[in-house]
Amino acid sequence: MSKETFVFTSSTLRSLRLQREMLEWEDRRRAASHQCISRRYQPGARSLFSLPKPTRRPQYCRDPAVHNALYTGDLPRVRSIFKDETTANLIVETLNEELVWSAEMGLWVLTPQKKHTSPLRITAARGYGDCVKHLLLQGAEVDAVVGGKAALHDSCANHRAECTRLLLSYSANPNLLSGDGLAPLHLCTTQESLPCAQLLLEYGALINQSTRDRCATPLHVAAKHGLDDHVKLYLCYGANIAHRNREGETALNAACASADRPEEAGRYYRVVKRLLESGANVQTAGRKNHTPLHNACSNCHIRIVELLLQHGAEVNVSNCAGYTPVDCALQAVEDYLEGEPDRLIATLLNHGASPINPKMLKFCALSPQAMEIILNSYDRILSCDSWVGSVPLEMWQEHQMFYDSALCLVNQPRPLQHLARCAVRKQLGAQCHQGISQLKLPSSLQDYLYLPLEGYLK
Repeated sequence: MSKETFVFTSSTLRSLRLQREMLEWEDRRRAASHQCISRRYQPGARSLFSLPKPTRRPQYCRDPAVHNALYTGDLPRVRSIFKDETTANLIVETLNEELVWSAEMGLWVLTPQKKHTSPLRITAARGYGDCVKHLLLQGAEVDAVVGGKAALHDSCANHRAECTRLLLSYSANPNLLSGDGLAPLHLCTTQESLPCAQLLLEYGALINQSTRDRCATPLHVAAKHGLDDHVKLYLCYGANIAHRNREGETALNAACASADRPEEAGRYYRVVKRLLESGANVQTAGRKNHTPLHNACSNCHIRIVELLLQHGAEVNVSNCAGYTPVDCALQAVEDYLEGEPDRLIATLLNHGASPINPKMLKFCALSPQAMEIILNSYDRILSCDSWVGSVPLEMWQEHQMFYDSALCLVNQPRPLQHLARCAVRKQLGAQCHQGISQLKLPSSLQDYLYLPLEGYLK
């Protein structure tokens, strides 16, 4: 027997055999597991599970030269600086002086505030498509949210259609929410952003996606900004016209409430018209129980008011403060003296608005025309105490004939012709706007029934 050998018992040999089999089984198991993982995570493979990406430590760039290359779209410099994935995903940090309230000092002080963005965001916001493409090719994360937004948010907010198309072609998420809870479609707030909105929808943007805080859809946003083409586009893609935001407002409410500038009256009229023709509910009340008619009257928008009334808006419904649409119109007189508030008030009265409380006449102090319409809607003038003191002296002197005639009629009988007018209007009620024209009366009498302006009372 060799000196390097020794005698094995049967039990020892069996233990060695079992141990060898266990080791071979473990080797086969590891090999099979490694092969499975390799197949599962190869490019293009789909799996129910995904390996977590290793977290990259953020790197910040404060170099003004780098900032200048990005903000000016200097492509040669951008190419020389951003050469790999690490540099393409730098966080660009800037320092701005902002006014911040100091409780200790009791005043506003300039305080340095850091702001973060990314190379991709900067170039996409300014429409530097070549720079955007270079950064993406170097591995810039297309959906990276830096400083509260991703590059797609900036390209849409600044209506950079070509950059939007480029980002989407590199698989940017069209429904990605910003730090404020806004999707890219919510940032299409100008007429120039229409191509961006079209691209987002073509790439799968959710047409009824709501903002995180206010639950507003893209249709709300478009209606609020008076964007008729956007509204038309969204309705074609199935926008929910009845959706209500957190305050209970529909897109129709938003459009009527935002039409507060006379120079933009035309485009808001077109938006409201399109929404009504698409089935928007004219009675839906939103914030503080304001209906679309309340909002339009508060903005003294006569054309929208007439449109809403044609679609069945209720003229005597009250908001949570107890004000009717005509009350809202009266409170807006001083702000919209050029908007013909007298026509608006007459229109509401011709559609059956209840008699106006004399206490509200003080809001017409700067508009004798509106005052004349209202006083002529009464069968008698009981008192002028509620409004006389509100009329400026200059206004009284300029329209002295009217104001003197009103004072002379206090507690005095009105002419029989006027009493007959009041009786006919009361009989027609809410149908005055169309019933008067159907009466077999001379045109001069029909005009008289519509409460025309004469510059004095009789």
